[in-house]
Amino acid sequence: MTAQDKIVVEETLDPADWSEARAVAHQMVDDAIDHLSGVRARPVWQEMPAAVRYTFAGPLPQEPQPLNAVYAEIRASLMPYPMGNVHPRFWMWYMGAGNFTGALADFLAAIDGSNLGGGNMAAAQLDRQVTDWIRDMMGFPEGSSGTLVNGGSMANIIGLMAARNAMAGVDLRQQGVDAMPQPLRFYASDQVHNCHQKAMNLLGLGKRSLCKVRSDDDFCMDLRALKDQIRADRDYGERPACVIATAGTTNTGSIDDLPAIADLCAEEGLWLHVDGCIGALIAIAPTHRQLVAGIERADSLALDLHKGLQAPFDVGCALVRDRRLHRQTFAEDAEYLQKMSRGIAAAEFLHDYNLDTTRGFRALKIWMMLKEHGVAKFGRLIDQGIMQAQYLTGLIARNSSLELMAPTVTDLVCFRFNPGGMEEVALRDLNIEIMLQLQEAGIAAVSDTTVKGRHCLRVAICNHRTRRTDLDLLVTEVLRLGATAM
Repeated sequence: MTAQDKIVVEETLDPADWSEARAVAHQMVDDAIDHLSGVRARPVWQEMPAAVRYTFAGPLPQEPQPLNAVYAEIRASLMPYPMGNVHPRFWMWYMGAGNFTGALADFLAAIDGSNLGGGNMAAAQLDRQVTDWIRDMMGFPEGSSGTLVNGGSMANIIGLMAARNAMAGVDLRQQGVDAMPQPLRFYASDQVHNCHQKAMNLLGLGKRSLCKVRSDDDFCMDLRALKDQIRADRDYGERPACVIATAGTTNTGSIDDLPAIADLCAEEGLWLHVDGCIGALIAIAPTHRQLVAGIERADSLALDLHKGLQAPFDVGCALVRDRRLHRQTFAEDAEYLQKMSRGIAAAEFLHDYNLDTTRGFRALKIWMMLKEHGVAKFGRLIDQGIMQAQYLTGLIARNSSLELMAPTVTDLVCFRFNPGGMEEVALRDLNIEIMLQLQEAGIAAVSDTTVKGRHCLRVAICNHRTRRTDLDLLVTEVLRLGATAM
């Protein structure tokens, strides 16, 4: 027998027995429904036992195992020990709680398997439709562009990169930042998210290019200080380029004066970027939408759709008012990626609007969720979270052992247990102990932060499963733990 006559065994990753795969998949769906429908009965979080933790130190698997055995490991070692953010009493970080339809969409997106870098296919058309919907939700004009990314940090980078290129005074794509005639200055309040500092470094501008303007007593950017800083920078020979307004700060949920900042940017010829990862989608909330009035005037806007729309991780969105400039910032030609008049490449490449040539099908979950529930319901849920924060604020105000630490503007509440007569250091230690005991007991997950130099607990009610009775329980337990931990 010659080498050519030998039988070649060719392999695939498809199941050898589709009926067995179907049975395991059906079990996964049944278990997933049980997992979500019973979430309230479980602890928010629980420590992983050492024996379970040890299973994740196992060696690299060399030989195959049956799918049902692999799934059995997931059921035993992964599913009982999540972060907890799908639980109704998870308010630790501003994340969102996901939803079942979005999870189904992620499965279907993986089965479809399309690479959303671009191409002539239904997935790309759906992606465009979703970004157009988001554009309309935010009041941006037709002709604005949008791109889906992995989250708010990247959405901010997309907007700030467009701002840098627009304001540089030279063709940065050809000449680079060293050719800029003046150093650029970006302005944000001292409450700005740290992703903007990372963005300055990534964009080659350096830490000094981001000027943090002091905030006022309501934790909003002080406009007088902003104007003074812009004037001083111009006098010093630097070029004011962009104001980063925040619609919902991470610490307190405060919202900068968007109309006034938009007016200032128009007068000064500056780019207006809005970090709306926490609060931008308040624009669709019928009761509180006035909180973000003026957001539609931004030149670029960053949103986190796994926050305001409660989509499963991960999906964010960047909107840019000037589509041509947006594309010029990111589009690059390649001989292996040429647009055709016919066939699979007969469409605009979506990666011309961001940094990722390879992109997952994030749009499908947003499309399915909006189709199933309608945008009005998501607006009501955002209103619901804000009203729950106001309810919690009322509970705090009625108890002399609790102290509100910042105004409640959106769905974030900052407070602490303070029975009186304690120094700041002791209060910090006491409240950290309360926070950790809440987590370890699986009762609730809150985080902590520092506002105006004072430590406090922080409750971020970005959770469609939260009920007012959950907030009643939180207050009861904080008071109980505070009394026993003193």
